[in-house]
Amino acid sequence: DPDSRVLDRIEKLSTDDQGFLNVVGLKQDGEALKSSVAGTVLEVQLNKVIEPGETTVFKMSFKGQAPLIVRRAGKNSKEGVAFSMAQWYPKMAEYDFEGWHTPPYIAREFHGVWGDFDVTIHIDKNYTIGGTGYLQNPQEIGHGYEDKSKKLKKSKDEKLSWHFKAPNVHDFMWAADPDYTHDILKTDTGIDLHFFYKKTLEEKYLKNWKDLQPKTAQLMSFFSENIGKYPYKQYSVIQGGDGGMEYAMSTLITGKRSFNSLFGVTSHEMAHTWFQFLLASNESKHPWMDEGFTSYISNIASNKILDKKLENPHTGSYNRYFKMISYRTEESLATHADRFHLNSSYSTASYSMGNIFLSQLEYIIGKENVQKGLKKYFADFSFKHPTPNDVKRSMEKVSGIHLDWYLNEWTQTTHTIDYSVRSISNKQIILQRHGKMPMPIDVRVTYKDGTLEDFTIPLQMMRGNKPTTATVLKDWSWSHPVYRFKVSKEISSVEIDPSKLMADIYPADNKK
Repeated sequence: DPDSRVLDRIEKLSTDDQGFLNVVGLKQDGEALKSSVAGTVLEVQLNKVIEPGETTVFKMSFKGQAPLIVRRAGKNSKEGVAFSMAQWYPKMAEYDFEGWHTPPYIAREFHGVWGDFDVTIHIDKNYTIGGTGYLQNPQEIGHGYEDKSKKLKKSKDEKLSWHFKAPNVHDFMWAADPDYTHDILKTDTGIDLHFFYKKTLEEKYLKNWKDLQPKTAQLMSFFSENIGKYPYKQYSVIQGGDGGMEYAMSTLITGKRSFNSLFGVTSHEMAHTWFQFLLASNESKHPWMDEGFTSYISNIASNKILDKKLENPHTGSYNRYFKMISYRTEESLATHADRFHLNSSYSTASYSMGNIFLSQLEYIIGKENVQKGLKKYFADFSFKHPTPNDVKRSMEKVSGIHLDWYLNEWTQTTHTIDYSVRSISNKQIILQRHGKMPMPIDVRVTYKDGTLEDFTIPLQMMRGNKPTTATVLKDWSWSHPVYRFKVSKEISSVEIDPSKLMADIYPADNKK
């Protein structure tokens, strides 16, 4: 279905407002190369093969025009930001053990190659720039970057040359506007947080941007402590773009928001840094590994920092998943980000089901093991473009539990979870699996004398069980839809999954 944010807006742009990138020339070690364009991909025929361990130098000349912003990047946003410059240069395609990754770019997900960027931007001196990289000439530029204890070297030219360097990133974004306020918050961790927002905003929005700043410092600390250390010296939150989108060392977000909305989008986009830019799984091929994991950790961060006291901060993701199932529009998480039949199915699969992948894993291997597994995943695979199997192995190593079945069922099929308490007779309980996806089962039994007892039934394929104080029963084979067990006292009620972390699509029969 058409993206409602785009529809026919692109085709209605005038020639002056359309964007383009045209490669004018490309050389390898000084010799011109033959190339052809296929959609958004430039196919190049090398003059000589690059063997493993060898180096070569490419030099490209290109000409581009910034479009009137429709999605992600361009000029003159709805909030009046002059330039939101993402995807503004030809990017190298990633090549790895799977081969070349060359999906057409349609303003959704992207996958890139790490490198050291050295970028100089020449622009009218009244513009302030924020984005990826460290400014190399702050005393020549000013605009809030300068050391106030040193003299500013003011240029008499009408344009300034902003020189940025960004080490070991796979993208470079910048935004510019003549009305930006530029605030810098220096944190105890040594990371400078930069904030760029229009000084012409209404007073209520200006206050929100000020209030956001100490909370952003808390977010940086939370993500560093719960995933892994942020390796750069700065991060920028910038008003620009058309919603919220993550970039290297920065994010573009719209600025006319309530405080909770402003904090929420900042939390989500900042969390992307760890998954999209430091781990950098292939978000085009496996969007759930980025969007879902980002949603998971940002939900937890928001719950803590804003003191929401939610027992399950992921309830929204579960509800969106259940809604999709009720509409029968589910598609496998293994679907490429650009090839879902419905935009809503893409969003629910990538964001909500990806989130549930981890929150439900807390139910399977235990919350502490998921926390340890996330840190191990980052420690082992940052800057390595991990795959779904790498996530699985990280969680297996910390928990000792086999998870191949879980990765397969949740991400490669559309099987659903549905269990019920079939019957209670005297002291015997019968459980039944109705859905195709098997799971370990937690059961809470309330006895007639008022006491409670928790039981857990491992799935046989797990070859183990999570740390628990519950009574561990004999494991349940996936091939048997019915499970029976007896208890020692008269039963008042039986409930499956009192934690509500299992994504059972029909929970009404989970209690009897």
